[in-house]
Formats: sequence, structure tokens, C-alpha cells
Amino acid sequence: MSTEENSGALPLPQDDPVVSAGLEIAMKWGAALGGPEQLKVAFEALEPQLKREHQIRLRQLDMQREAAARADEKAEAAAERAARAVREKRQHALWMTGLYVGAAISVAMLAAGVYVARDVWWLAIMLCGPSLVAMGKLYVLRRGDAEDTRAVSQGARSATSAAGQAAQPPPLP
Repeated sequence: MSTEENSGALPLPQDDPVVSAGLEIAMKWGAALGGPEQLKVAFEALEPQLKREHQIRLRQLDMQREAAARADEKAEAAAERAARAVREKRQHALWMTGLYVGAAISVAMLAAGVYVARDVWWLAIMLCGPSLVAMGKLYVLRRGDAEDTRAVSQGARSATSAAGQAAQPPPLP
């Protein structure tokens, strides 16, 4: 029985240049070490070192994967922070615009109410009354309550009814 018959390995193709080069190198190592027994001893001595190197390489790959995952998480967090900063900046601009518009409308309504107070006092009451508070609340706080609407309508009714009573001439005796 030859060594080829004893081994469970499949016969290798002889026309493959890579395989033939590997076999030549193995035969040279075998001849340099003094035979297959010494080659087997050398490979057995080399095997623990190869296992350690393999384990080290696996750990390095795991660490590289973990570092890449951490870098991805950091990039996602940075993108989320940037998006949140943009949203907060837009929200701040919206609130500030509402504040300015509300202040301008309130001052304009107050100025108009003071201006028309001598001639049309009921209009001054409507401009400077609950409608002034309701408009300011609507633009500055961005909230309009039903209570504000009721107060404005009540103020408008009372102002118009008072204006209607004042506009009538006194009865003649």
C-alpha cells in the first residue's frame, strides 16, 4: 500500500500550477527536515502559533467591526443633533416672528383705539378691550381659547349696544 492509498484525501490534479508549486515546496521542506516524520513534528510545533495568530486576527477584526459600529453610531448621533439644531432654530424664528407680529398688532390696535377715542368711543372700546388681549394671545402664545372669543364677542356687543343707545337723540317732551 502506498501513501496515496492510505490517505483519505482526494488525488490532486497535477496540471494545476498552484497545486504543483505547493507540492514542490512541501517536498523541499520534507527533504530539508529529513523526512515526513520531522515535517509532521515541525507542523505540530507550528500549529499552536498559527492558532494564536488566528485568534489575534479574529479579535482584531471584531475590534474593527466594533469601532466601525461606534463610528456609525457617532455619525448618526451627530446628524440627529444637527437636525435637532435646525428644527430648534426654525422654531425659535417662528416664535420670535409671532412675538414681533403680536407686539406690532397690539401697539397698532392700542394706538388706533387712542386715536379714535374722542370721536368714536365705542370703536376705541373694541380696539382696546378684550380683542387687544385676544389678538396678542393669539399671535404671541399661539393659542386661542373659547373664553377669549366669548370675551371679544361680549365686548363687541356691549360696545355696539352702548353706541346705539348714545346715538339716539333724547326724546322730545
